[in-house]
Amino acid sequence: MPLLEETTVPREHPPTLPVVIIGNGPSGICLSYLLSGYKPYLDPSAVHPNPVLYRKLQETRHLPITEQDLEYLSEGLEGRSGNPVAVLFDTLLHPNADFGYEFPPVLQWRRDKQQHLPHLVLGRATPGGAWHVMEGSMLTISLGIWMELPGINYRDLTNNGKCRGVTNDRATPEEISSYYRNYVKLMGLKQNFVDNTYVTSVQKLFRGPEGEGLENGGGLWEVRGYQRVQGDTHVPFCLFSENVVLATGASDSPAQLGVEGEELPFVFHNISALGLAVSRKKLGPNSDPVLIVGAGLSAADAVLCACNNNISVLHAFRKHVDDPGLIFKQLPKTLYPEYHKVYHMIMAASVCSKIGGPVLFPDYTSFPEHCVESFQPDMKCVLQGNNSLKAFKISMALVLIGTHPNLFFLKGQGQYLGLDPTKPISCKQNPVDVHPYTFECTKDPGLFAMGPLVGDNFVRFLKGGALGIASCLLKRLKKKGKLIAEGGGVGEFI
Repeated sequence: MPLLEETTVPREHPPTLPVVIIGNGPSGICLSYLLSGYKPYLDPSAVHPNPVLYRKLQETRHLPITEQDLEYLSEGLEGRSGNPVAVLFDTLLHPNADFGYEFPPVLQWRRDKQQHLPHLVLGRATPGGAWHVMEGSMLTISLGIWMELPGINYRDLTNNGKCRGVTNDRATPEEISSYYRNYVKLMGLKQNFVDNTYVTSVQKLFRGPEGEGLENGGGLWEVRGYQRVQGDTHVPFCLFSENVVLATGASDSPAQLGVEGEELPFVFHNISALGLAVSRKKLGPNSDPVLIVGAGLSAADAVLCACNNNISVLHAFRKHVDDPGLIFKQLPKTLYPEYHKVYHMIMAASVCSKIGGPVLFPDYTSFPEHCVESFQPDMKCVLQGNNSLKAFKISMALVLIGTHPNLFFLKGQGQYLGLDPTKPISCKQNPVDVHPYTFECTKDPGLFAMGPLVGDNFVRFLKGGALGIASCLLKRLKKKGKLIAEGGGVGEFI
């Protein structure tokens, strides 16, 4: 990404906002919704299946959830997120979902335009974030209804009611990106979003924009960047904000193996390279095998894509085939038949290599408990495993071992914000350290993080970050009188 020279950014009275949100994926969209006057109340006609939580909700049913004590409401709840507010919001939106039920939400949404908190959502493309660049024909791991945001039913905006067999409740990335784009329009949030913006610097100032001291020593955040307009024209911007929310997701930087030859032109780190090679007829049944490295869902998608086009596959991954951590072992067969097909291929290849017998999938060879030693300029890869080295001629290599967030616009790439400040931010190993109920960074007040940055990789749970942040900011800024009626809004900030 090209960066602006600091001297090109105008400094004359940059505008000041209560909140700037960096990232316009589902995290940023959901937070914008909650900051725009939409308030969640307990639906008077609803009964939550958890009697303890239901009793707590009834105690203060006259108040929106955002004005209640989230720690009290979250106490004792269990779910598939490590963030208690994420578990709370999920059970309010999808009660008992983990038990296979599809109960309606127990929330009723009301809009109070006097409670609008001015904010901007900055994103590199149209609202939807990384969903716009994902493969359009593959199905999401989550059910479609788990991808929806508050206020609009996912099925009402898509053709998902049409039967697609046992997987018909899952969605394609194309359907999801369309849903998010339409959601912003239908909920009246468009004025809060600035598309095609690239943030290049976020830093804290301890004096105001005109040199005056700031209250309580809290400081303002200076956000710099540029907006791409009319093709390749870059228009720089600079603004100040009392609070900044990091909602950038985790797909910016593919994880690297760090081995010799990884920079060679036939080594790729995204599945789209395979689809492009197939569509351009650069790969086919007569090609040398494709090496796929990794045992996650992206690697499985690549295996399926190659096999469906009769392309030979070498599949290398570090785990044992019986490792309970393999994602395939955690997915129901009826809902995810394509991923269980890949697991069946892995197991069949493993059995064949151990005891012989017929080869069920002649174009697929798996290498469990193997790692890449090197890539060579002559289109060869060297694998290490079973105390030996093996060399193979390949047509291309796909290294699909995960992604990392890219927080280059923060000092030290944001590493100081992690649970372990000596290591880079990692959504699984070293997420951003935040307060469990406000999602404010423990190392930097006024800076918030949500979504994959704090370990919530699924849309179903990242909405909890929006609830925690909105509750914190609305309570905090209400005391300062920063809430305004809609129409007194953001104005032309960029």
